Amino acid sequence: MKKQIIFLFLLILALSCSKDDDSTDSTIVNIASNQQATGSSSNDLLSDTTFKSMIIEVVFVEGFEPSQETVNNFVSFLEARTYKPNGIIVEKRAITSSGNSQYSIQNIVDIEEANRTKYNTTNQIAVWAFFADGESSSNSGNSVVLGTAYRNTSFVVFEETIHGLSDSPFEPDRSVLETTVITHEFGHILGLTNLGADLQSEHEDAEHPKHCDEESCLMYWASETGSGVMDMVSGGTVPQLDAQCIADLQANGGK
Repeated sequence: MKKQIIFLFLLILALSCSKDDDSTDSTIVNIASNQQATGSSSNDLLSDTTFKSMIIEVVFVEGFEPSQETVNNFVSFLEARTYKPNGIIVEKRAITSSGNSQYSIQNIVDIEEANRTKYNTTNQIAVWAFFADGESSSNSGNSVVLGTAYRNTSFVVFEETIHGLSDSPFEPDRSVLETTVITHEFGHILGLTNLGADLQSEHEDAEHPKHCDEESCLMYWASETGSGVMDMVSGGTVPQLDAQCIADLQANGGK
């Protein structure tokens, strides 16, 4: 029996942080600006109005590093949709395991706050991506969570679970599965669907809020079910955003 896979994103209601720092010192950081609600930094991530570059802090537990192909795919996804004329930088490093076999979102937040070193500066926006060595505490029976976008610039990938679903020659290619999880979750961080990037057409699935109603789109709700995501990656390719989701991003400052 196939496991059901859920990409879970956590919507944390919070007040947006105003940007009133006119300083030209790019070393000044604003930690609170990276602790806001998922989707609230849509325009900042997409456009170059405030932030001219992006740095992605990829932190993984030893032995659970995402493949370089996955990282390259992720950067290509961002380059295709965001305006960052000064570039997108990825910094990777390993940390030791916390010893958890399961992780709650609060566990993940605690790890981020203890280990994150990159925050927004005057003209560079920072993203935190954590690859965990355990499973989500939200797993239930055959329902498993692969990733969660839980803040405006933060997401977690449950890499141990991805390993378990991609070890066999008869299972999806690991980099394809990793890329699908990362880009789906980051789609929520970019404001999709109707989560910070306003709808330009009626394509939010009424029965599955914050997801696109186009079956072939990366943001379609069925990508959160075992049979759905397996079908979407069975051809060996990562699902793409459809024209309606791209239009939403373009209207909010993206490409």
